Amino acid sequence: MIIRPVRHDDLNDLYEIACESGPGFTSLMPDKDRLSRKIEGSIRSFRSQAVDHSEQRYLFVLEEETSGQIMGTTGITSGTGRSQPLYHFRHSTLTHHSRELGLRRSVGALTRCVHYRNCTEFCSLYLRPAFRRANAGKLLSKVRFAFIAQHLDRFPNLAIAQMRGVADEHGQSPFWDWLRDHFIDLDFSQVTQLAGAGSLDFVEDLMPSLPLYTHLMSNPARAVIGQVHPDTRPALAMLKAEGFRHRGMVDLFDAGPTVECRTDNIRSVRGAALMSAEISTTGNQHLPDTGRPVLVTNTGLEDFRAMVVNTDIHALASGRIELSTKQADALGLSVGASVRTLPLGQQAIPAASIHVTDSAEVHYAL
Repeated sequence: MIIRPVRHDDLNDLYEIACESGPGFTSLMPDKDRLSRKIEGSIRSFRSQAVDHSEQRYLFVLEEETSGQIMGTTGITSGTGRSQPLYHFRHSTLTHHSRELGLRRSVGALTRCVHYRNCTEFCSLYLRPAFRRANAGKLLSKVRFAFIAQHLDRFPNLAIAQMRGVADEHGQSPFWDWLRDHFIDLDFSQVTQLAGAGSLDFVEDLMPSLPLYTHLMSNPARAVIGQVHPDTRPALAMLKAEGFRHRGMVDLFDAGPTVECRTDNIRSVRGAALMSAEISTTGNQHLPDTGRPVLVTNTGLEDFRAMVVNTDIHALASGRIELSTKQADALGLSVGASVRTLPLGQQAIPAASIHVTDSAEVHYAL
């Protein structure tokens, strides 16, 4: 498995992924023209030398080396919220109090807002069902942290991830069903297509701007506020282990949570170590007792590559990692070249996170 920047010839694979992922995965929509523009935008971002936190979109693909098939995608946007508003509902509690009558009542409320204005956003993570295997999901998720660690000056220092909310097997959101009945007579698939295309004028025109009292909502709609799609739970657990927390912001359409963390405080950004590559004819690949999976990346932009290498974790303390000639070639490395490394072993997941074991593979995040 090798991670690389997306290319124009990946268009058909991206289209298949967009179709597979279904409504709610707004960062990749099944429209070849839009996907082609997304690919071109990503290529420009990888080529850009700008570090002024203008909006840049980096899209990576996970490629199966033997077949050349695209196994999944993952992405980072730098400067989210700069070029257009990033709308959310703020989920909070409002307290009404009458001193004269001695009455107090607290109610849940959703208030439309534009809270995030210049962020690093993690997006477009999807691992295709046919390719779900050990370390594939972790590689897709954690490669973004290693890339940021290497190019930290390109990314604003607040990171967010908008998690996909609850939907049924037909892609219908119980939260949107309630909003549709009371405010906007559009199907969930229609609003997600509009959002995916960046056509958000209807939010100001039609979406409620005054607080929505949650106790007036239907039980199914209220129950999913701040909850994630079942396939997204491993991704959320992994992000929580990295230090991300939910601060009350939820999606306008499916009420999925947005989680946040200081970019330079993400555990794997801090833990991605810069070291030297040693290249041998075999590499350190036959370690049944001590070998552990480690994410290894080169330090490039346009030529960025990443893969999982089985190595002795303790040997990394020397500041060097041994790679085979084949691995070095796949990463575009020469002897003594610098690499970033990040162990993919188990992490302790906070007790407050959703109860998913760390061995569970990420399906999609958003």
